[in-house]
Amino acid sequence: MKTIVLANQKGGVGKSATACLFAHYLAQRGQRVLVIDLDHQGNLSRALRSSGRVDLAGISASQVLVDAQAHVVPGAFVLAEADGTQLLGLERQPEQHNRFAGNLRGFLRRMEGRFDVCVIDTNPNPDIRVVSALVSADFVLSPVQLNQEAIDGIAALLGHERVGIRRIQARLNPGIKLIGILPTLVEPTPFQKRNFAKLIQHYASLLIKLQGSSGFALIPKRSAIAEAQAAGEVLWEMKKTAAREAWKEIEPSMAQIARAMQLDIGGDVGVGVGMGVEADAGLVDAMQGA
Repeated sequence: MKTIVLANQKGGVGKSATACLFAHYLAQRGQRVLVIDLDHQGNLSRALRSSGRVDLAGISASQVLVDAQAHVVPGAFVLAEADGTQLLGLERQPEQHNRFAGNLRGFLRRMEGRFDVCVIDTNPNPDIRVVSALVSADFVLSPVQLNQEAIDGIAALLGHERVGIRRIQARLNPGIKLIGILPTLVEPTPFQKRNFAKLIQHYASLLIKLQGSSGFALIPKRSAIAEAQAAGEVLWEMKKTAAREAWKEIEPSMAQIARAMQLDIGGDVGVGVGMGVEADAGLVDAMQGA
């Protein structure tokens, strides 16, 4: 089983929506998917539960950290949902933090062979939940918005702070791999084009290159994504043409992330018409560092 953590120290970047899209995508592609929602806000849990596609694990996300014997019955698509108050209380028990991290690691080991992928959504504040997830994960993906604050925060994400990837790699989990930075809520505005160009200038190696394309993985800002999340619908199954068009833009990025994890997702997925390829020429230029 391969475990991916979605992490960012800023809220409101579309992290839970990205986790939801990716989990649905993997399940559609025949992967046995376990989702753990460590974000006390529970946005991912609500969307997945409302979709009717997941089986509930029978244990909450906090129990995965607290209970050394936590166990779920394997299935095709299973969710350990967020339990807000209990998750928030974990940081206030510093004497138990090592045990929490060890419990999560032990749980993931027990799930080996029962699931193909574990997707863990995390809260924005860098507490024991985020640390525990990163200590035990194989991969980390960081959704970011194209604003100056988010770009400035990338250094903290990579650095030697408590949940900095380099610190985690050096001291706690040398095997974890950063898949990359995933720009979210992307629009072809002059402001975002400038910030995308700045992102490429300073962090090009951290962006996720799309296979067969000159563009990078990203999640565009589309109202259909928010509507699907709120209604608990699967984006590409919505009746609205706008939803299906949005999925055409997003699917190449989902496929590239899955490839980076070396998951068997079947045949190649078309590049699509997203902003990384055939979209607004100005944004393409920005993505190329023009």
